[in-house]
Amino acid sequence: MSRPVAAAPRAPERYRSLSTLPDPRLPSWGPQRRARVAAVVFWGNLLSQIGIILSGAAVRLTGSGLGCSTWPNCEPGQFTPVLTMEAGIHPFVEFGNRSLTGVLTVFAVALLLVSWRWLGHKGAGFRRLAWVPLIGTAVQAIVGMVVVFADLHPGIVSPHFLISPLLAAVSMVLLVRLYDGDGATRLAVPVRALQVFVPLAAVGFVVLLLGTIVTGTGPHSGDDGEVTRIALNPMLASRIHALAVYLFCALLAVLLIVLHRSGARRKAIVAAWWLVALTLVQGMIGYIQYFLGLPELVVFLHLIGAALFGAGIAWVGARLFTWQETHPAAVTAPDAPLSTEA
Repeated sequence: MSRPVAAAPRAPERYRSLSTLPDPRLPSWGPQRRARVAAVVFWGNLLSQIGIILSGAAVRLTGSGLGCSTWPNCEPGQFTPVLTMEAGIHPFVEFGNRSLTGVLTVFAVALLLVSWRWLGHKGAGFRRLAWVPLIGTAVQAIVGMVVVFADLHPGIVSPHFLISPLLAAVSMVLLVRLYDGDGATRLAVPVRALQVFVPLAAVGFVVLLLGTIVTGTGPHSGDDGEVTRIALNPMLASRIHALAVYLFCALLAVLLIVLHRSGARRKAIVAAWWLVALTLVQGMIGYIQYFLGLPELVVFLHLIGAALFGAGIAWVGARLFTWQETHPAAVTAPDAPLSTEA
């Protein structure tokens, strides 16, 4: 008489969110360790995408845009900068900004590997989105090369800046998606909230675009020498930019009203209020820099706000959706990128 075959052991609860059981030969790479690594990679990617905006701002405000005359070398036959009395710190500021692209690439590659190796259960859409930071960083590097060879022409500098807030927005969506559930995408707020958010996001991008045009008409060209500027009255450009901000604020107010009246999820309301706070602070800094004649420090603070602006809009948009399972047990489960039980 044959012996009954024992049923395969059921996976412990702490491994349910992973595609396979942990390898006994690698006990340190269990779900808890994977959760920590995923958090570091996804947060590091987002902070790096924001950080390169700030390093680019430092290049522009110190007049270091042509501190390195060629690309990828700093000077012909010389990869790294050399300190000279004539050039001063400008080559080091410019080369430091370029070097941060390497940090971005490391995090983008790590994010892609983690997404495809450990987070396949989050769906094909998540894994496709994980390609965007790496592809965008490569495009950003190419555009940066063109900026150098075009002698900081504002028509090239503006797209060079705009790529970074878009990548920060995608990185924010990936981060939110990491901590939300593993189910199918579904709307977590009334449809009318999404109908308000779509034009809000579009106007937000226009605000950033007009901001680059205002900068292109102003004194901070990115180099101490003669550089082509946008042939538009700076005051007129600033006023058009302000009108777009007013429209954005109006749409944001409507979104808040819709979220509150419909009893939307708390996460969406909290994200929207944080965006309100960021927008108000950013607007205040914008007026201060305008009336003070664009001092470098205040302009830098305004660029910090611009770096956070795109990510903030994406945070609100991501919170309008959920990836939690529909059954009660999953809906009430605490948010976590991967299971972290011991």
